[in-house]
Amino acid sequence: MEQLLHHLRNLGFTEIESKIMVDLAEYGPAGGYEVAKRLGASRSNVYAAMQRLERQGALERMSGEPVRYRSLKPEELTRMISGRVEASLAFVEKSLPRGSGTAAPFLSMEGDQAVLDVLARELKRAQREIVVDVWREEAALLREPLAEAEARGVKVLWACDGPDQGLSRTLAWSGWNGLAERRGGGRKFSFVVDRQWCILGMRGGDYDTGAVITEHPVMAELLLHHFTQEMVLFQLEQDMGEQLEERYGDHFGLIQSQYLNAEADLESTEESITSTHSDMLEELEVDATEIVDEASRNTA
Repeated sequence: MEQLLHHLRNLGFTEIESKIMVDLAEYGPAGGYEVAKRLGASRSNVYAAMQRLERQGALERMSGEPVRYRSLKPEELTRMISGRVEASLAFVEKSLPRGSGTAAPFLSMEGDQAVLDVLARELKRAQREIVVDVWREEAALLREPLAEAEARGVKVLWACDGPDQGLSRTLAWSGWNGLAERRGGGRKFSFVVDRQWCILGMRGGDYDTGAVITEHPVMAELLLHHFTQEMVLFQLEQDMGEQLEERYGDHFGLIQSQYLNAEADLESTEESITSTHSDMLEELEVDATEIVDEASRNTA
C-alpha cells in the first residue's frame, strides 16, 4: 500500500488524493462521508480532494443523490495520466526558453555510474542513429540499451576497440613510451546520438571515469570524422596491411615522421616547416592576385 501511495504522489497527486483513489478502487463507489470515515480524515478535506480529482479526470461522479464517486479502472487511470504527462512534456519542450547564442554548452561529468546512467538515458532517446566508438568492456555494459535501440529501428554504427584490434595500432604522438603508457589514462569512448548529442570520455586506468557532454555541432562533426577515419584505416589494414607496413614501416611510422619528428630531428623539421610555410605564402599571394584581377575585370 505504501509503495502504491508513493508512486501516486510521484505522479503529482497529493497524499489525501492518493488515499482517496486507492480507497475507492478497493471498496467501490462511495460518497465523501464514507471515504472520510474510513480514512479518518476531515470530511471537508475529502470533499475538496474528490472534487479536484473529478476535475482532473481521475474520478467519475455518479448520477443521483447523494453525490458518489467511483475510481477509474487501472488501465483507464494510467492512460489518463500518461496523456496528461506527455502533453505537458511536449508543451514544456516547445515553450521553455532556450539559451541565447548559437554555441551549445559543454557539460563536464565525473563518476562511473553517473556517466553510464546518462549514456543509457540518451541511448533510449535515440531516434535515428547511434555512432559508437568504445572498447569491449564498455560495449558489454551498454549492450542492453544499444540492443533496444536497434530493436526500435535505430541504426547503430560500431567501432569496437580492444588490445588485439588493428585500431589500437594507429599512429601515436611523440612523447608516448609505447602503447601501455597511451592506455594508462584509461579506455576512451565516444558516442554521437542522432548526429547531435555527443559524449567523449575515458573510463578505467589511473583516473576516475569522466566525460564531456555537448550538442555543439563542431564536436559532432569532429567525432563523426574521427569515426570514419578509424573505419577507413581499419579496412586498409585488413586489406593491405603487409603492403602498407612494407612501404611505410611498422605502425606506419614513416607517414607520421613527416609531421611529428623526434627532438634530434627538430632542426630539420623546422626547416621543413619554414619551407612549407614559404610555399604556402607564395601560393596565397598568387591566389590573391588572381582574385583581385578577377574582381577588377568584373567591375569594369
